[in-house]
Amino acid sequence: MVKVFIDGQAGTTGLQLKKKLLSHPYVELIEIEEEKRKDAAERQKLMNSADVVFLCLPDAAAVEAVKLVTNPDTVIIDASTAHRTNSEWTYGFPELSQSHFNNIKTSKRIANPGCHATGFISIVYPLVAGGIMPKDYPVTAHSITGYSGGGNKMIGEYENENRPSDYDSPRQYGLTQCHKHLPEMQKITGLDTIPVFNPIVSDFYCGMAVSVPVHTKLLKNKMTVYDMKAYFVNYYKESKFITVHSGPENGFLPATGLEGTNNLRIYICGNDERMTLTAVFDNLGKGASSAAIENMNIAMGFDEATAL
Repeated sequence: MVKVFIDGQAGTTGLQLKKKLLSHPYVELIEIEEEKRKDAAERQKLMNSADVVFLCLPDAAAVEAVKLVTNPDTVIIDASTAHRTNSEWTYGFPELSQSHFNNIKTSKRIANPGCHATGFISIVYPLVAGGIMPKDYPVTAHSITGYSGGGNKMIGEYENENRPSDYDSPRQYGLTQCHKHLPEMQKITGLDTIPVFNPIVSDFYCGMAVSVPVHTKLLKNKMTVYDMKAYFVNYYKESKFITVHSGPENGFLPATGLEGTNNLRIYICGNDERMTLTAVFDNLGKGASSAAIENMNIAMGFDEATAL
């Protein structure tokens, strides 16, 4: 059995992690007493007794928590933004390449990807890595998410019966182009410049659709819709969680449908001149807690789909 401690289990991601790990056949959860949740000495004792520590904390708190772990054998999986562009940490997206998978397998410090970033990178990384999209391509991305992505505070706001009427409509945010996921979106994909990013929160609990529009004339090798789909099918052919699809027959693509799973579907839509490549997944699943468990499974030598 693997001993696991969640630091920050009261948050949205922490609660999802705990729920999923309770059904994991090889995990023993170490839990802190409620009154000692903010006791650094108690947290340090429990973290250093664990084989795996999940950090579900704000960025600054995650950085401080890492300092408490002195056991060289403890694997830390950080769900915050704090370490995603840190070269000393492994980026936890195993489907991107065999080297990503191998690095997770041997790493003691794993940064879990952000939710918006997961969708964006699942699309753009293969295009850049395959020499299809030039690194100086002027990338734009649109992403719609359920309100659970904003954590307990936003969940409370959306579920308040006296909420403002603004909450009835999809709302754009990150309007200054300084969204916290942008640094990892650029670094991991290898783009020369930060993409223009348009995140939108809407009145549903969970689910996410991240869409990247593509002008094929700007690609290094112009591709038809058929070519693009064939490329992505081949790229992710070994993945247990990522599948590739054509656009829905009814012409509508929802951001929901994969709730509670670690699955991600990439839809190739459009025509041979203009396409949209869209990743649909659960922002709390493949975008957070389920991806963290997948990384733990790999690091601990389990089948990556265990409990997922």
